[in-house]
Amino acid sequence: MTSQVQTLIDVRPLSGYTGAEIHGVDLREELDDATIAEIRSALLTWKVVFFRDQNLDHAQQVAFGRRFGKLTPAHPHETAPPEGFPEILPIDSRRYAQLFGNRKVTYDNGWHTDVTALVNPPAGSILRADIVPPYGGDTAWTNLVAAYQALPEPLRTLADSLRARHSFSLPIFDGGEYGKRIASNPLVAIHPVVRVHPETGERALFVSPSFTARDNEIIGLSARQSHRVLELFYEQIARPEFTVRFKWNPGDIAFWDNRATAHLGPSDLGHLDFDRVLYRVTLEGDVPVGVDGAESELVAGRPFLGS
Repeated sequence: MTSQVQTLIDVRPLSGYTGAEIHGVDLREELDDATIAEIRSALLTWKVVFFRDQNLDHAQQVAFGRRFGKLTPAHPHETAPPEGFPEILPIDSRRYAQLFGNRKVTYDNGWHTDVTALVNPPAGSILRADIVPPYGGDTAWTNLVAAYQALPEPLRTLADSLRARHSFSLPIFDGGEYGKRIASNPLVAIHPVVRVHPETGERALFVSPSFTARDNEIIGLSARQSHRVLELFYEQIARPEFTVRFKWNPGDIAFWDNRATAHLGPSDLGHLDFDRVLYRVTLEGDVPVGVDGAESELVAGRPFLGS
C-alpha cells in the first residue's frame, strides 16, 4: 500500500495577473486530497501554474492528471501517442518537421485556447518538458478573465451578447495526411464570446485567434464587421500586462486552466537546429455557458470525452 504524502505547497506568483510557480511538492508521489485542493485553488487564482524539476515519466504524468478529472485521448486529430499511453500528445519538433516541412516547433504558434472547435473544449492541459533547446522555445500564457475585466464597459456589454463560430482549420493543414484527417472529421462549434467559468463564476473573453480565424465567425455580423470586432478582442487578450512567459527546463511542468487562458507557442526556433519535445495530457471539458445562460452549440463533430 502506497502511503500518502502530506505537504503544504508554496505558491510564488510570477506576474501581476497570470502564472505562479508551485514549490514544496513532488508530483511523483501520491498526493493527499488537501494538497490536490491547494493546487486546484492556485490554478483557479493564477490560471496557469508551474512545477520545476519534476522529471515525471508518462505513467506519472497520467496519474497526476487523473487527480483533477477525466483525461481525454491525446487529440481529436493526432495519431501518434507514445505506445501504451493514448492520453499523451507529443509536442515534438522532429515530428512536426516531417508533417509540415520547416515548421519545426509546433503546428500552431499563434495565440489559442486548446481545441475550442470542440463543443466541450478541454478544461485544462498539463504539459511536461523532456527535450528543450539551450535558449529560446518559451511559451506564453494570457489571462482571459483579466482581459475581459479590463475592457471598457460598452465593449464588455457587446462581448456579453455575441457568439462566435470556432473551427479546426488553419492554412498549414491544407492538403497532406493531416489535412485529410481534419477534412474527414470536421470540428465546428458555436461558443459564447464571453463564457462563465463553471467553478469561479468569472467571465472570460473566450476568443481563440487560431480557431476563430475567418472573417465571418461572429454570428449575425458581416464578414467585415466580424473581422473588426474580433481584432479588438484579439488585441485585448494579447496585451502584455495579462501575460506570463515561461522558460522551460527539462522536467518542468505547466498546468493551465483552458477555460480562462490562451497560450502562445514559440516562433523563435525555426532557423535553429534544436529539438524540442514536450508531452501533454488534457482534462475533459464542460460545454461553455454564456452570460445569458445559453450553452455552446455543436455544429460538426462530437463531444470529446475522457475516461
